[in-house]
Amino acid sequence: MVIERRDWGVLNGKKVELFTMTNAHGLEVSITNYGGAIVSLKVPDKDGMMDDITLGYDCLNDYIAGDAHFGALIGRHANRIEGARFELNGTIYELAKNDGPNHLHGGPGGFGRVVWKPAVIEKDGEQALELRYFSPDGEENYPGNLDVKVIYSFTPQNELRIDYQAEPDQDTVVNLTNHAYFNLAGHDGGTILDHELTLYAEEFTPINEECVPIGEICSVKGTPFDFTSPKKIGTHIDADDEQIRAGKGYDHNWVIKRDGEGLVKAAEAYHPKTGRVLEVFTTKPGIQFYTGNFLDGSDVGKGGFVYGRRSGFCLETQYFPNALKHKHFPSPVTKGGETYRHSTVFRFSTR
Repeated sequence: MVIERRDWGVLNGKKVELFTMTNAHGLEVSITNYGGAIVSLKVPDKDGMMDDITLGYDCLNDYIAGDAHFGALIGRHANRIEGARFELNGTIYELAKNDGPNHLHGGPGGFGRVVWKPAVIEKDGEQALELRYFSPDGEENYPGNLDVKVIYSFTPQNELRIDYQAEPDQDTVVNLTNHAYFNLAGHDGGTILDHELTLYAEEFTPINEECVPIGEICSVKGTPFDFTSPKKIGTHIDADDEQIRAGKGYDHNWVIKRDGEGLVKAAEAYHPKTGRVLEVFTTKPGIQFYTGNFLDGSDVGKGGFVYGRRSGFCLETQYFPNALKHKHFPSPVTKGGETYRHSTVFRFSTR
């Protein structure tokens, strides 16, 4: 597999490129070093027809102007921090309030808004894309210098793998994810309500009206949040349920069922019409299932297609949101001198 790279623009004097990886079966992913965003992902349907199944834009300027985080790497802290503040080692850190009174996706200058340093490397005998970013002490008011490395690889097994690594020089917060929006009918395929979803999780973390977890961990049994067996996304998405109303659909964290460390299967999505299947594996403890409830038609995407409400879904692997407040949640703190390591795999197939 050879990675093709081409110039894609310049931002603040830094070169932005688009990197395209094509695996042995002809599946293709394009990634930019602006925000580490997945720009397109082309996979076949059951009849061999290729479609781009991720939402995004045609050019760099649209990514800079947009606020939906299409395909972006998210950090230092994915998702929401209540009140845009946290305490670490006795010090209070005040963060940007960029989601009402709360802090979202690392702030307005988060990792999805910076130019990463790219390199084409070899991994497991194939070319892979390595992205590096140095986040200085105090950036977005997070403590400590942080060296971050993310490797995207596209395997012959039709797996897009993301390996995350970060090394702080003092205790800090690290919670990295990717914010790809999927639509297995194609990025221009309309709503995702007909997709069937399975989440390998028996519990979720309820939220308040600002989509911030309140600290509880609840069973999904008997609720609209039960995806322990395949269910169409649209079945209960508008149910008369307090949590559905709070998220305006699904915008919640599920507690991944796991036994020990390592990669486990967290989710599987299936689109009956095209036969496309997406499986998600991760080392993380949680996964945010988000159904594009805040897409409102103001985003004009690839090919001029307008992305309306619920035209894509996200499966963001993560530490639980608001874990800095709720200490019984798995901690997103990485100690100085230690190394943060996590991996997520998106596997594609048909049936």
